[in-house]
Amino acid sequence: MDKRFYLIALLIVCAGFSGVSAQYPSEQKYTIFDALQEPASSRKGRVTVDQPPAVQDMVGARRYGANIETVNGRTYLKVQGYRVQVFSGNEQRVSKEEALRKEKQINESFPHLQTYVTLIAPFWKLRVGDYGTHEEAFYVLRQLARAFPSFGKEMYIVREEVKIPLDYYY
Repeated sequence: MDKRFYLIALLIVCAGFSGVSAQYPSEQKYTIFDALQEPASSRKGRVTVDQPPAVQDMVGARRYGANIETVNGRTYLKVQGYRVQVFSGNEQRVSKEEALRKEKQINESFPHLQTYVTLIAPFWKLRVGDYGTHEEAFYVLRQLARAFPSFGKEMYIVREEVKIPLDYYY
């Protein structure tokens, strides 16, 4: 009984990481359980997994359904993540111009980085990147600090909802 439980748990974990069942709901779902039922010349036996259908339906299912957004044919996962705040100022006209000027400098030096200039009244803010971990954001912060030493004292990492491309993980 214990070995059977561990086998099922291992299969569920493997299926989650394998990406085999990372299909969209409209497509046919192919799971590790289907693969186990296929005959293969390298296997000498057949594995039978006995479980409720509800458990099998959960294997490989994405649980964040409403947090998926598709823009220009690319699918993003919206999650709580991190960005590097480069600038924040509350003088309406001057702050907006400075945020846009700094954004232009960053885009010229780091064209692959996504930048966001926003007005969160009364502050104009310039934030960079969409990072799932603090470490990723910190790495970019260090790169920006080296490239723009004059921005250095204003830069820090902020927690915010970010858009992570799903092909980044799958």
